[in-house]
Amino acid sequence: MDEQDRYDTGMARRREVLGNAWVDKATASKTPFNAEFQEFITRYAWGEVWTRPHYDERTRRVLVIGTMLALDKWAEFRMHVRAALVEGGFTPDDIKEIIIQQAIYCGVPAANHAFKEAGDVIAEIGKT
Repeated sequence: MDEQDRYDTGMARRREVLGNAWVDKATASKTPFNAEFQEFITRYAWGEVWTRPHYDERTRRVLVIGTMLALDKWAEFRMHVRAALVEGGFTPDDIKEIIIQQAIYCGVPAANHAFKEAGDVIAEIGKT
């Protein structure tokens, strides 16, 4: 697979996981400063990692949400929670269970904050 094929595959996967509206917004905010980075993550995060055959999409979503919680990356956490709920068929209870699981390994303060962030997303998209 050449770089263009990897980019095209990555963009298709990115759209499947995050939704067209989110990807269109990210693409529209591309600048000369961040364009190479956006293309890089599209080729490698989406075109290489998210397309690997071992784990299904649901498992990858759980891993990413849990990792973003663990790393205190709240903007990415919110983005992936939103995508899981809107594009991935997750329910608020699915998100709750991820957070509770992570509370044991990442700490109660991180989980407490994750409940706040996820609760805001759930309310924003009307899944309460």
